[in-house]
Amino acid sequence: MTQWSIDGSHSNVAFSVRHLMITNVKGEFQKLSGEIEYDASRPDASRVNVTIEAASVSTRDAQRDTHLRSADFLDATNHPNITFRSTSAKRSGDGLDVVGDLTIRGVTHQATLHATVPTSEQKDPWGNQRIGASATTTIKRSDFGVKFNSPLEGGGFVIGEEVRIDLDVSLVKAKP
Repeated sequence: MTQWSIDGSHSNVAFSVRHLMITNVKGEFQKLSGEIEYDASRPDASRVNVTIEAASVSTRDAQRDTHLRSADFLDATNHPNITFRSTSAKRSGDGLDVVGDLTIRGVTHQATLHATVPTSEQKDPWGNQRIGASATTTIKRSDFGVKFNSPLEGGGFVIGEEVRIDLDVSLVKAKP
């Protein structure tokens, strides 16, 4: 099993959620770290451990970002990290389904990341071996205690219940 570290400056965790029942608002977390154990001959033995800094949320709107960091949403002061710790992995089509414990606001629920098989290894200009992978999942925000919302006059709510999360990670092979 090979150990890989997430290169946070070349990786991304993005999200999107329905707004006013008419469009999707997108954002990202700008600080993440973690490790992945992966062996192409045994992908079902893969392990994933990711930490995202909740306060690093960015939607290109400072007022909204401040609100997202508040107790109405991520409660970043009391719960500074969002984490994912895998419990199993299995082949699924051309990729992997990585099941694990996702913790947001101190609340943990099982989530499944639908991941691509990592790219083939490449050597970067500094001599490091790298691979890349992508994954996606959809969660219900209320499952994690994120219930802030306002009803719309014509029916429905300002903020959608489902949140799509997309990860694109650049991984650096650990040195022996």
